[in-house]
Amino acid sequence: MSDARDLIDDTLELASLPAVVLRALELLNAPDSSAADIGQVISEDPALSVRLLRIVNSSFYGFPSRIETISRAITIVGTLEITDLVLGSSAVEAFAGLPNELIDMQQFWEHSLYAGVVARVLARHHRAPNTERFFVSGLLHDIGSLVLYHQRPEESRRALELARAGRPLHQVEQEIFGFDHSDVGAELMQAWNLPEAFVEAARHHHRPLEAQEYPLETAMVHLADIIAAGAHLTGSATNQVPPLEPRAWELTGLALDITESVIEEADRQYADALAVILPSASAA
Repeated sequence: MSDARDLIDDTLELASLPAVVLRALELLNAPDSSAADIGQVISEDPALSVRLLRIVNSSFYGFPSRIETISRAITIVGTLEITDLVLGSSAVEAFAGLPNELIDMQQFWEHSLYAGVVARVLARHHRAPNTERFFVSGLLHDIGSLVLYHQRPEESRRALELARAGRPLHQVEQEIFGFDHSDVGAELMQAWNLPEAFVEAARHHHRPLEAQEYPLETAMVHLADIIAAGAHLTGSATNQVPPLEPRAWELTGLALDITESVIEEADRQYADALAVILPSASAA
């Protein structure tokens, strides 16, 4: 039985992050780099720059004046936040063209985006710093599913059929593969050298109590995934809301009774986010 890591090598050839994104991530982690250095690297990719400026100038952010340059975006939005947005939008673009015949890709990305918006709203209620990190973690939490659907389509088809009959998808995947889409997503993120917060949130979003270094981010994504599946739609058309770990609410320190207001807030933000984050992927 191969493990989740074995699926990644072939995937990296088909769905890789642009070199400019990898360079920006390297600079972010380099102690002697500046915001201007990161802005210059991002600006070298015109398509990425246009996409990023479209995002920060959208009503999803609601800044009062128009942001014309990447350097200005970094000044206003923040270096970490901009780098995370670059990462999230680039990952969506990387997978937009990956062949897949098992699920509706528009529905997959809409669930992922809604989960990202909910994670962002939850993080704001928590008053957590860098809410974009929560947004991107939510956006990418199921990305390992796309690897499975592409690399192991027949077994994935069987897993989806069993899940649609009423069983949690990640539990069925464990039985069939010996791992699940969260393990695959985490391995992909490690191969991309993404921040460990993204890796851990992806790996444990169905088992948030197992998160060691980033329990808050993981619990937020866990709750966002469940809220998104219940209030909006699932990413795999199983129509099964994943099992809730009740102690996830305790990990976040948030009250259970905010769920309704979180959904209302996410609903208001979702259409704006859809227009700027997923214009190409949602049409794929």
